[in-house]
Amino acid sequence: MKSYLAKPGSYQPKWYVIDAAGKPLGRVASQVALILRGKNKPEFTPNVDMGDFVIIINAEQVVLTGKKLDQKMMRSHSKYPGGLKETPYREVLAKKPELAFSEAVRRMLPKGVLGRNQSKKLKVYRGENHPHAAQNPEVLELKY
Repeated sequence: MKSYLAKPGSYQPKWYVIDAAGKPLGRVASQVALILRGKNKPEFTPNVDMGDFVIIINAEQVVLTGKKLDQKMMRSHSKYPGGLKETPYREVLAKKPELAFSEAVRRMLPKGVLGRNQSKKLKVYRGENHPHAAQNPEVLELKY
């Protein structure tokens, strides 16, 4: 019996819309990462980008449980001594909720060329509106 290995370009990606209003950031991000990788498909192949496009709307209405708004920090380093910058998630969600979502999902994807290509399929928007109506995205309800 042979295993099925997908070839690059042998599938047609779909577009999904996910409404993040009132949902926990990490739970939504982990399921979005699975869809971007293509792990929700039976023909998943780890070395081929088989993921679908995901549009996240209402990113500013995402929820962090517990005391994470004040205790959890988004960290970045300039790679110079003393170059660590820490920002509490309360500020990040107030100023750039798209960044919080994209970073959470990006860090759940594989590192390297494949992960970078998969993270480009994620589109995050603050409000209800998005410019991807021509792709006919289907609404996806997440189970968490």
